[in-house]
Amino acid sequence: MIATAVARETPLELVAGGSKRGLGRPVEAAASLDLSSLSGVTLYEPEELVLTARPATPLADVEALLLQRGQMLAFEPPDLRGLIGGEGTPTLGGAIACNLAGPRRLKAGAARDHLLGFKGVSGRAEIFKSGGRVVKNVTGYDLCKLMAGSYGTLAALTEITVKVLPAPERIRTVLLYGLDDAAAIRALTIAAQSPHEVSGLAHLPPAIAARVAVDYVANAGKAVSAVRLEGPEQSVKPRTEALHALWRPFGATEELHSMRSRGFWSALRDVAPFLGSERQVWRLHLAPSAAAETVAVIRRQLDCEAYYDWAGGLVWLALAPREDAGADIIRGAAAPGHAMLVRAEVGVRRQVPVFQPRGEALAALSSRVAAAFDPKRVLNRGRMS
Repeated sequence: MIATAVARETPLELVAGGSKRGLGRPVEAAASLDLSSLSGVTLYEPEELVLTARPATPLADVEALLLQRGQMLAFEPPDLRGLIGGEGTPTLGGAIACNLAGPRRLKAGAARDHLLGFKGVSGRAEIFKSGGRVVKNVTGYDLCKLMAGSYGTLAALTEITVKVLPAPERIRTVLLYGLDDAAAIRALTIAAQSPHEVSGLAHLPPAIAARVAVDYVANAGKAVSAVRLEGPEQSVKPRTEALHALWRPFGATEELHSMRSRGFWSALRDVAPFLGSERQVWRLHLAPSAAAETVAVIRRQLDCEAYYDWAGGLVWLALAPREDAGADIIRGAAAPGHAMLVRAEVGVRRQVPVFQPRGEALAALSSRVAAAFDPKRVLNRGRMS
């Protein structure tokens, strides 16, 4: 099918589950290439911590299979359907292609760090593969890092091999109330630099905390800062007690156990505080030490609100709809960080650069890479440009 598209110079939109069609710029395609039949787990070796599946395999099926053996996808892929309006099914291929990761990224790494190998068809209609089933398997170019985050513009993946990890036996979350953004980032940074192996660091201002469906958070009436600890019970309990003591100078603390803790981090992973509104949503990657001041600068110029993940390294920001989505203001304040427009009307996403504009040298390199894999731009044309 791709060979025919290349011969006719017909651009194709790659669709597997379809849940992320609203992420990135609108695709300029004459036809769709439906990959939904490329589904199913083809290999799972729990003892080796490795799983191979076709790209349209639903994430829910993968996670259910792993849960039976006490394992997980440690990069915690989010479900963004509620945020961007996708009606399809989140798939393993979609999570890898968009390099999506949740709150655990600061400890476990991004999706690309868990991709061991793949098979696919390039925009030249050439079948190729890279990597394998073990971590130390790279010879030549590490194409896994290139494919993750390419949004289907370089190849149609046909098989994916990922590393899996043991799921934590216990999860606890320590909450700290009433801090402003700057003080909260300082407290989270102290927790991140401690020896307590935290796996989640977030801060929610009062109005945003009130929208999280967890009673200790929604009913606080104050800003909420949170740290997640995971592992065996005999390890989690003393680390949690130590974190309470570490945070005592900042104020009173509370604790979430089990389901409440899971519910809280799932809500942040899926950007639940910004669901059900018409606001445009940005994702900012910043130096944690600059996060609070960056948001303050943007707030002085735009009607917006924000919350912090990754100890301030990730900021989710929502603003009242604008034709320019506040792009110049937001990117100017976020420099030298990165800002991606995640949710906006189709017309806005056509006009405003959705992804962080690249410098001249990086843009030239990206263009050469794209030309090597898809010289006629038949795969997801326009998605990243």
